[in-house]
Amino acid sequence: MAYAIAAPAITTVPVIGGENFPVHRIYCVGRNYAEHAREMGHDPNREPPFFFMKPADAIVPTGSTIPYPPKTSDYQHEIEMVVALAKGGRDIPVEKALDLVFGYAVGLDMTRRDVQGEAKKLGRPWDMGKGFDQSAPCAPISPASKVGHIAKGAIWLKVNGEARQKGDISQLIWSVAETIAYLSGYVTLAPGDLIYSGTPAGVGAVKRGDKLEGHVDGLTDLAITIA
Repeated sequence: MAYAIAAPAITTVPVIGGENFPVHRIYCVGRNYAEHAREMGHDPNREPPFFFMKPADAIVPTGSTIPYPPKTSDYQHEIEMVVALAKGGRDIPVEKALDLVFGYAVGLDMTRRDVQGEAKKLGRPWDMGKGFDQSAPCAPISPASKVGHIAKGAIWLKVNGEARQKGDISQLIWSVAETIAYLSGYVTLAPGDLIYSGTPAGVGAVKRGDKLEGHVDGLTDLAITIA
């Protein structure tokens, strides 16, 4: 097939074992830990899951140095467990949802919080607060065939060696299976989709020169430096 311009490169995430996972879309779950929902001023007992998206090429590999983004003075970290899908579908029942999962990784949902906050105040979309360049760092994916399906275990983030965020995967308001099932009622999920499953409490600002370390028990750690 002939293209009018050069075709964009396929964004990939390394897989533990040597292969690469091609990224189709990135879905992020908002306020999926109770303490984080409270710190953002919301009641976690009343809200069904909601989602926003990032472009596939917002992925950044572990070990990278990324620039402090423009148009913000409040650039914040949100540590998350990432779910990578090997299969797709629509209206997936909860009991079948984990059959779609290829594996898991540690990720960061980097956020221009001031841009997001202004958009909320004006009733506008969050895109420029969430879906900007290099806003989705992601460590290598561990296949579920090797690590199992992760339903519990510590999740934490350190900045310059100091603990900032800490929680447990078991504290997710909506489990991985429930999240997949609910999301599949809105869109047809596809192989290559990534789901950033939500962040525990403790989100905060980073500055130039900061070194971020992210961890989920059983997975490969994530390390990012802010230029």
